[in-house]
Amino acid sequence: MPKLTKITPLSGFRLDVQYDDGSSGIVDLAGLSGRGVFAEWENEGVFESVVIGPQGQLAWGNTIELCADAVYLRLTGKRPGDVFSSLKQAPIDA
Repeated sequence: MPKLTKITPLSGFRLDVQYDDGSSGIVDLAGLSGRGVFAEWENEGVFESVVIGPQGQLAWGNTIELCADAVYLRLTGKRPGDVFSSLKQAPIDA
């Protein structure tokens, strides 16, 4: 799985992300804002405080994390089976 290498917060709960396989672009997370733990993003400066965490996750302090793999899938439009070969089903001869 590609590793997240750079993250820049943008207005409107969007992130400009880059991965080590050359994939990059803007991911819109506005649909999460205001819901559950993501309500915290609506406090001034919280969304902008995003960092790459020690396990490669997107982190906002100690309370909010997003899996970098999930963000990668959203960015590229790929499905888990496209990236994780172990999830692909082998053909079955019956």
